[in-house]
Amino acid sequence: MPSNPLIEAAKLSQDDLVSGIIANIVTVDRFYGLLPFEPVEGPAAVYNRENVLGDVQMLGVGGTITAKAPTTFTQVTSALKRIVGDAEVDNFVEATHSDTTDQLAVQVAGKAKAVGRKYANLLLNGTGANEEFEGLLTLASAGQTLIAGANGATLSFELLDELLDRVTAKDGKVDFLMMHGRTIRSLKALLRAQGGAGIVETLELPSGEEVLEYEGVPVFRNDWMPTNQTQGTSTNCTSIIAGCLDDGSQRVGIAGLHAKKAMGIQVKDIGESETKDESITRVKFYCGLAVYSDLALAVAQGVKN
Repeated sequence: MPSNPLIEAAKLSQDDLVSGIIANIVTVDRFYGLLPFEPVEGPAAVYNRENVLGDVQMLGVGGTITAKAPTTFTQVTSALKRIVGDAEVDNFVEATHSDTTDQLAVQVAGKAKAVGRKYANLLLNGTGANEEFEGLLTLASAGQTLIAGANGATLSFELLDELLDRVTAKDGKVDFLMMHGRTIRSLKALLRAQGGAGIVETLELPSGEEVLEYEGVPVFRNDWMPTNQTQGTSTNCTSIIAGCLDDGSQRVGIAGLHAKKAMGIQVKDIGESETKDESITRVKFYCGLAVYSDLALAVAQGVKN
């Protein structure tokens, strides 16, 4: 008698389904977890930066004081924006197909992950258009932007040193460098060329995580950094960011923003669909980004590696 065919044997067996979902959508961003978030009362954070200081003079005996000009300020508004999405799950599917993985929970978790990824992307690449908040690449002023070369240029220590020198909001203390993974590799090659593999040093963060360091400044890999920027005749350029984080004073650094009355990512049960046998759960984040001091952020553009 012939042995039981595989197709028949399969009817008597069941695949071992692993519960949960394996993450397969990943963008390396080691900076996101370090960013401080500060609550905002109202639709925006509004703050004033020094523009021009009032004038002063030297004065001799009997002289006339002419230094009368006042200090002027520039008002900056960092508006909150909304990231939102609905998880809609058929109630029949939820009731009959949640034996190993809760169908509703996994859809809500996926939406929450998508919200976090959207914020991480906008943190660098937000343009201020289409209801986006402005990201770091947009918020860097012209005076705080370095051009590596008219047609782009390769990474150099001189470029990094000049970039670090631009960050002076904390009396020259720089909290981070941020660059794409390909630029991290280029930096490691430069460091190794100075004295072998051991010259590539790491720094331990308060969390216990170790990251590459340059001049005592932690270097964070962030693959949201674009690598297709145009600089002159070069179309494959990227940027490097240096900056300092705000210390809670809302005066000196960079901070994420969220609504004071809806802090963090919110999950709200909307209820049953009116026309379908579905449950709706809304995931949302009222958020933004502030660079309180113009001197807390510097960007080098046109890096070709």
